[in-house]
Amino acid sequence: MFPDHAPFSDAIRRTIESVITGLDATQRAWLSGYLAAAPAIAGKAPAATVKALILYGTESGNSEKLADRAAKEAKKKGIAATVKNMADIVPSDLAKHKNLLVLVSTWGDGEPPDTATKFYKEFMVSEQTLPDLRFSVCALGDTSYEKFCQTGKDIDAKLEALGAQRITPRVDCDVDYEDAFTDWLNATLTAIAPTTTAVVPEVFVAAAAPSAYGLKNPFPAEVLENILLTGKGSAKETIHVELSLADSGLTYEPGDALAVIPTNADDVVADLLKAAQLSGNEEIDTKASGKKSIAEALTHDLDITGLSRSVLTKLNEASPHPQLTALLEESAKEQLKDYHYGREIIDAIHDFAPKGLPAQTLASLLRKLPPRLYSIASSPLAHPDEVHLTVAAVRYHSHGRERKGVASTFLADAAHTGQSVKVYTHTNKNFRLPASGDTPIIMVGPGTGIAPFRAFVEHRAELGHSGKNWLFFGDQRYLFDFLYQLEWQEHLKNGTLTHLDVAFSRDQPEKIYVQQRMREKSRALYNWLQDGAHFYVCGDASRMANDVHEALIAIYQEHGSLTRESAEAELEALKKAKRYQRDVY
Repeated sequence: MFPDHAPFSDAIRRTIESVITGLDATQRAWLSGYLAAAPAIAGKAPAATVKALILYGTESGNSEKLADRAAKEAKKKGIAATVKNMADIVPSDLAKHKNLLVLVSTWGDGEPPDTATKFYKEFMVSEQTLPDLRFSVCALGDTSYEKFCQTGKDIDAKLEALGAQRITPRVDCDVDYEDAFTDWLNATLTAIAPTTTAVVPEVFVAAAAPSAYGLKNPFPAEVLENILLTGKGSAKETIHVELSLADSGLTYEPGDALAVIPTNADDVVADLLKAAQLSGNEEIDTKASGKKSIAEALTHDLDITGLSRSVLTKLNEASPHPQLTALLEESAKEQLKDYHYGREIIDAIHDFAPKGLPAQTLASLLRKLPPRLYSIASSPLAHPDEVHLTVAAVRYHSHGRERKGVASTFLADAAHTGQSVKVYTHTNKNFRLPASGDTPIIMVGPGTGIAPFRAFVEHRAELGHSGKNWLFFGDQRYLFDFLYQLEWQEHLKNGTLTHLDVAFSRDQPEKIYVQQRMREKSRALYNWLQDGAHFYVCGDASRMANDVHEALIAIYQEHGSLTRESAEAELEALKKAKRYQRDVY
């Protein structure tokens, strides 16, 4: 009923929609007139004289969420803010505005969010001039990646090159972005706010209180089940985890993610303390929670594995080393990239701080332990008060050491039935089922990418939707890696799953992947899309998602008799219409 940029929380949105749908035409007309007159009744304030465009580019939803918050704060300061997704604007539109706030994330190897790619590419080659535009950029990223906040940096530099005037300096936010974003927003809005700010009256709608649980106060969810999905002969270790959300107030929709707050494994903490030549009992001061032992901080608060340029730079300042100094030179980017590969913070301490580090110095090198987002593998209708995850435990050997993923092995090794895991739900508006239950959907989810599609099919089954559902699933071996096999077969039997095409890459001499199955069924797949189907991809971003995209281009070229350029334009149109959505990582 409401557009995505409407300034309402999900809880208020649901309340308004449930009330409005129950009103007749006369009641709606009366309510419309009442709300329109409400500001005048309360003493209507003069309209804001300052306008601003808040432009966001988002992959997982963080930038969109922050853009909505920015608009609400702008209103309080008398600024009329318009929120726009980069997918819904062209670069030439920027000339129509006087003030621009940009919130954009970077993912993968310095790439823009999927929905922002078209705008980004066109803007970066734009030759327009913007002398009347004032701007500021808040870039979101992850310091564990080499091209940290690259998209935001590129847009910031391009705006300046086109003659726009910077309101406040760009801020580059790591995964723990709250404080940096808040400081940036306050400074930017203060700089552009009108001298006299009118208080704008608001109409309040009664709504269910939102959950008190979130990033700053995660919910301790009880582990109900922790089951190994893969067979004994599998080269993988994939688990199914069921968590209780009872009494949490947390809600979610299919397509959303669950943020898990892990703890670092005891053996990993012990090895790092040994490398730093510390006992673990040394007391340190932490910004967030005061004084505590270094062992406790390393276990619960700090990222102790993720190696980045930022960590190495701080390490070189604390313990100067000629080899590390050379690696950090601008001319040594490739050598630094090679050093990063397969190594963790413990390796850098061994290599460049052989005499160890003081406890406070060690803590100062490390960022906060970030939450991990997992695609939710359950429908809240099929599993009330529960949330399910499909997790591949990451374990590997490199540079003489056994390694393991922080959150995945925390869930695999420590999240036993009856224990609790700290979590909160994360909305992803860019990965949603169609509004109509009659719309067909095509889902491509190899490996743990199957998770949201289990939720999709469960949800449509619970709602009795008649839309056709087609699933492409792939993994290594049929006998050991067919995740949720019995459930899919039951859905096929019941008709809630229309087609299931599988690709098991190691069951024959030549490797077969989901994109090959797509091409084998290309005519039918193309016809589904021509009939209005929505297309979804979930899983590995580095190869699989690109291979699937290339397969789609080839299918459109073949069956639509299109050039590659025209086929790409068709897929861009699907993305803009939210009929081609990706949840990739």
